[in-house]
Amino acid sequence: MAKKNIYEGDVDFAVLALQSPAFNQHLKSNGQLDFSNPEAVQQLTKSLLERDFAIKLDLPDDRLCPPVPNRFNYILWIQDLLDTTSDSYADRYDVERTITGLDIGTGASCIYPLLGCSQRLKWRFAVTDLDEKNMTYAKRNILQNNLKSRIRPLQTKPNDPLIPLDAFGLKSIDFTICNPPFYASTSDLLSSAAAKSRPPRSACTGADIEMVTPGGEIAFVSRMVDESKILKDSCQWYTSMLGKYSSVEIIIENLRGAGVENWAVKDLVQGNKTRRWAVAWSWGSMRPSHDVARGTSTLPKHLLPFSSESSFKVVEMSIDTCSQRLNTTLQALGLRWQYRPIMATGVGFADGNVWSRAARRKQQQSPTNSTDKDQAMDQEDEDGGPALGFKIQLRKETEGVVQVMVRWLQGRDSVLFESFCGMLKRQLKVS
Repeated sequence: MAKKNIYEGDVDFAVLALQSPAFNQHLKSNGQLDFSNPEAVQQLTKSLLERDFAIKLDLPDDRLCPPVPNRFNYILWIQDLLDTTSDSYADRYDVERTITGLDIGTGASCIYPLLGCSQRLKWRFAVTDLDEKNMTYAKRNILQNNLKSRIRPLQTKPNDPLIPLDAFGLKSIDFTICNPPFYASTSDLLSSAAAKSRPPRSACTGADIEMVTPGGEIAFVSRMVDESKILKDSCQWYTSMLGKYSSVEIIIENLRGAGVENWAVKDLVQGNKTRRWAVAWSWGSMRPSHDVARGTSTLPKHLLPFSSESSFKVVEMSIDTCSQRLNTTLQALGLRWQYRPIMATGVGFADGNVWSRAARRKQQQSPTNSTDKDQAMDQEDEDGGPALGFKIQLRKETEGVVQVMVRWLQGRDSVLFESFCGMLKRQLKVS
């Protein structure tokens, strides 16, 4: 999904220096920044947040200083996840939709809630952190950005749930966001740094509590997976960042083992800098768009979710004829279908494989018997939704060539979606 990312290119330090006197003091005569200097790195974050988002930030010297582009990329991806899995099925931002997110381990900066609230006025956050100093600064940053009514902080304890909805008095939320500690121990952290062929590009001021957790990020996110198995649809999208490529495969296999059929992955990278990954999973049946769910170029295909989009071409047919045939075909199937010919776009829902021979034969034998019809379509989703939701768009490519694009909006059964697409291909072929 196309979305304006102001950090698609590298930050122009010369321009930022003109706009931020505080940043200019740290810029070297050659126009470069000394990333080994923690003060310079911290000021870069502060200046970017103030210039681009009107966010004021205070940070201690001994806690993590978040890189703004990376964190903003994560926020944009969550926006896309939510926009392409909304009840409107519009695949775009709904300005009226109220969203509640949970930031697990918000850190001193509280950067995800600050960025999220700056982008969308109807977003709210609950935030947690184990560390007292982090929570002190997070509260300070919430207050000085006038977000007390939209961000609720809670200091938690190591044995508390990672997703403490009850503690916040919340019955449900829309997403979690998390940047877990990457390392299993201090020695793991040190050995990882020593194994790198180049020194770190940027000074790291993180405390052990922010960098290290028993079992590392795999154990941390696996705890989230276990909690999600209990909470299920109390959260639409559970998400977390991962710092190690090797962790991504393990977490996705854990999700599969837990019975998750609906997940998404994303590369978080800025230019040639450090790459991170984000993983999301849902127990619901709303399917994100292809580009959102499979937003990675680094993972093998077997780790990617099933594609939610299919397209094919119809030749030797005008778009008007194709449109009429599509509408006639779907109207005859006994599914819910709304079509807008002027836009050559329609949205439909089926409670099962109503296009199969058996279903069509049963409907023909007793067309007025609603009980038989219901039995033929009795594959309703376990949460009460349709077994298949879809959107179809027609686009004229050249004279006599029509592109048919099918978007899987809702459902758990990829075989059902494939079967539906196969039926369309057969029905739209020239007789």
